[in-house]
Amino acid sequence: MRAFVRTVLVVIAVTSSASAAHATTMSPRFAVAQATGVVGPATWQWPVVAPVIDPFDPPDTPFGAGHRGIDIAAPLGTVIVAPEAATVTFAGKVGGQLFVTLDHGGGVESTYSWLSATLVRKNDVVARGQAVGRTGPGHPGKTPAHLHLGVKLNDVYQDPLAYLGPTSVSAYIRLAPI
Repeated sequence: MRAFVRTVLVVIAVTSSASAAHATTMSPRFAVAQATGVVGPATWQWPVVAPVIDPFDPPDTPFGAGHRGIDIAAPLGTVIVAPEAATVTFAGKVGGQLFVTLDHGGGVESTYSWLSATLVRKNDVVARGQAVGRTGPGHPGKTPAHLHLGVKLNDVYQDPLAYLGPTSVSAYIRLAPI
């Protein structure tokens, strides 16, 4: 029983520290977005259910350095699903790598980068939860394999975590026999 309690406490501590780390590293732009009410709905389905390994870090200028999305660790070939209903505006190669972009309406777009396969074509209409691609290796030279998810509102990058709904921690809990 003690091992179970210790496991639950570790899961709670990790979840709490991840949330606190995200809250304390909030970008100035995201803070402005919160103050003005321009924040995502936080109801989207996760495109893959896995931990975020690299957070959103918006550039200070449109062409400046930064991380214009989040990286979600996922094994190579994991199915990626549409987080909300959308129309596919791009599915193909950019610089030899596969990408998919979805238009969710209202100026909101999501992009899935560094894929191993696309499962949709331009102009396809997809439903929430419909498969749109398979994860690839992620950013070149970065491990572990991951999905890069970017979100834009009216062509301005947003923190995807503001759009994604809560996920159950049960996907991360592995109980061992006592």
